[in-house]
Amino acid sequence: MEESYTLLSGWMISIKRAMELFELDFDLACQKFNINSSAFNNPESRTTVKNITKILNYINEKLDRHDFSIAVANQFHPNIFHALGYAMVSSESLQAALQCLANYKKVVSNTCKLTTLEKNNQFLISMDLFCYKNTTTPVLSYVGVELFICTIIKFSRELAGENIAPLKVLFSFPEPSYNTDYLSDYFKCDIEFNAERTTIVFDLETTQKKIIVSNPLITQMHEKILEDFLSRTDRDNLKQLVKSKIFDLLPTGKASQQVVAETLGFSLRNMQRKLHEQGSSYKSILESTRRELALGYMQQFHLTYTEISYLVGFSHTANFNRAFKQWTGKTPSAYRNSLK
Repeated sequence: MEESYTLLSGWMISIKRAMELFELDFDLACQKFNINSSAFNNPESRTTVKNITKILNYINEKLDRHDFSIAVANQFHPNIFHALGYAMVSSESLQAALQCLANYKKVVSNTCKLTTLEKNNQFLISMDLFCYKNTTTPVLSYVGVELFICTIIKFSRELAGENIAPLKVLFSFPEPSYNTDYLSDYFKCDIEFNAERTTIVFDLETTQKKIIVSNPLITQMHEKILEDFLSRTDRDNLKQLVKSKIFDLLPTGKASQQVVAETLGFSLRNMQRKLHEQGSSYKSILESTRRELALGYMQQFHLTYTEISYLVGFSHTANFNRAFKQWTGKTPSAYRNSLK
């Protein structure tokens, strides 16, 4: 069961680079824990949570310190997150980038669920940690969670500027026995332990500022890559498979239930039943996918409303206009004017 909880092995690349700063031998550490380091040359390879935890604990002990997670975070590069990193880099705002991370987090790791929330002029991104079966033991240890949070903060600063700092960071773990001032110094904010959920709290207005290098077309291209990636790696998630197929078929105008079911090798009734078992339906997936694509296309000002309506599978612009008003509360023209 432990082997089923994995992370993209790109994390190991950051760990290796950080180890080199301290003149530590990465290959020797991998040998110590029987980790195949050659597999990390494949950008889609994965490694177990257990391997990451062992390496991090080993290095902290070797260095006789506890802040190695910061050194690893500082070696971050977008390609460590596969196409997700590049989709985030080209996002319109930090809020959009973090929402993208929450939507496609499974690409990076299947150890937790990320959720976002706007509340009291704040933007929160929280981790719900999965636990091993029949236990209350989180799959991801404190040291792993610390690394993930440090990496998110580092990535946020890469996107929105080095001065970006959360209002507060909460950890769902007990406070460690050692001094954690290195975290508050790195985050530039207060930290709390024993919280209900591990959460980063940002100022909402700060996260909504437009990123200078944003490019919605590039974001959309990488989101399509992410949909394909998830449909390959999670064959049991029919909802993901259906969404990926809808992405492909919408511009052709042939994204009907019947066609999607047939291309996935299901009868229509069988696909409907399986989606229902997963708490979903074809209609809800189609609607959310259309909305997601439409909002992205609206930021591409060279596209007309007629073109966008066809790209998201509407044969008549009037039908698209009605749907868009339901999604956003605004007409397409009013929404685009607000973007300008």
